[in-house]
Amino acid sequence: MKPFVALLSLAVASPLVACWSSSMGGETPYGESKPRPNIVVVMVDDLGWQDTSLALHIELTHLNRRYHTPNVERLAARGMRFTNAYAAAPVCTPTRASLITGRSPGRNHITYWTFMKDRDTSASYPGVRAPAWNMNGVQEGDTTLPRLLQGAGYRTIHVGKAHFGAIETSGADPRRLGFDVNIAGHGPGAPGSYYGEHGFRSGERTGKGGPSAWDVPGLDAYHGEDIYLTEALALEAAKAVREAVAAERPFFLNFAPYAVHTPIMANDRYLERYADLHEREAAYATMVESVDTALGDLLDLFDEIGVADNTIVIYTGDNGGLSAHGRGGEAHTHNSPLRSGKGSAYEGGVRVPQVIAWPGVTDRPTSTDEPVITYDLFPTILEWADVEVPPEHEPSLDGVSLAALVRDETALEPRPLYWHQPHFWGVNGPGIWPFTSVRDGDWKLVFRHSDRGFELYNLASDLGERRDLARTHPERVAQLAAEMDEWFERTDAQPSIDIESNEAIGLPSEFVPQ
Repeated sequence: MKPFVALLSLAVASPLVACWSSSMGGETPYGESKPRPNIVVVMVDDLGWQDTSLALHIELTHLNRRYHTPNVERLAARGMRFTNAYAAAPVCTPTRASLITGRSPGRNHITYWTFMKDRDTSASYPGVRAPAWNMNGVQEGDTTLPRLLQGAGYRTIHVGKAHFGAIETSGADPRRLGFDVNIAGHGPGAPGSYYGEHGFRSGERTGKGGPSAWDVPGLDAYHGEDIYLTEALALEAAKAVREAVAAERPFFLNFAPYAVHTPIMANDRYLERYADLHEREAAYATMVESVDTALGDLLDLFDEIGVADNTIVIYTGDNGGLSAHGRGGEAHTHNSPLRSGKGSAYEGGVRVPQVIAWPGVTDRPTSTDEPVITYDLFPTILEWADVEVPPEHEPSLDGVSLAALVRDETALEPRPLYWHQPHFWGVNGPGIWPFTSVRDGDWKLVFRHSDRGFELYNLASDLGERRDLARTHPERVAQLAAEMDEWFERTDAQPSIDIESNEAIGLPSEFVPQ
């Protein structure tokens, strides 16, 4: 691929105007009447906790030093970094559904990744099978974040990977979920190819030809061009933002590059920087850098068109980094010091980078170790936009607003966080089995559905989850199992099904050793 220069110069220009009139903006969450803020979520696919050059551990790690992400650092220099940020699930669709519904995967019954209508994508596992989960994902009649913002006057824009709902259902089209604009989003969760020369199609990448469900739609203008998918998406996002500003509308941009999801394909523009790495790891690093460049292009755009001072940016991921297969080097080590990766109950499967930059509020770098999770962003964004949660939806919300935490570094009320995946991802590895887990303070309990066993870890002293304390702290196991019971009942989460009895496996406390 040849050098690609001045990405955003190709975007359609539009007049520079105010993004929203103060008369329509209303009272903001941070005081005087001001224009409603523009809000941007950059949700990177499969981005591991250590997949940026930003320190999220006690110091920079060897993995942080591997990656080149100056724009993530740029964002953090004027924002808050979250060292204990979590995705709602260890795979993609449940997390993305949580973002736009404000509900946990367990409550949504969207506990695994979706594909075809009414098709269960779960792999088989000894002794248990998946419950009757919502395998079609978010649908048109559901209350969603973009629809609420749309109703308040926002231009709602989706760019890139959607994967909210299954193919041949309403949820496959972001426009039927409340987005005014959909660019390249559809039912599948991975691209056919990252190369414009391939038309972003699977057949051209594999040499087999013919259409595929994985082919990225709506980017025909770039077919045959020397352009990387992430670059094309950044260009299209810029056009949509300019159009929103020209229309004097505040915008909500959900920028969701398919990267760094497989297929791992190098962006040749950046390969030289990673010449010392394993070939596949070098390719992966170029994918990370491509996303970072797209982030920088968006930040530059906001400066150029005069909306940077009123645009809140959230950078995060949808699950832990891929590590069980498809990578170079030793499997299950790519999120070190965390254990395992995507698909796993362990920290490597669910902990992600997160930065929030709020102009006029986070004008200096700050950091928090408060545990936060994807579905916290739903009430947070609505508070920023001064949009109320519908009364009928509020009782089912699982997240809390992070606005005060970001604004004043006000500590959150202590609360447990839960993960629930009654499915087998299909790749063997540590923690990759049907499970439910809870983190309460420094303690984390994992409940294995297949053998009804428990694992207990203290994350403050054992971030890598190497020392199982379940036998030496039975009282803690009992306490956290009881919390799980209450959560199952409160959210109507679905346990795995025992294959032999064809019944649900029961609540965790039933299996606590006496």
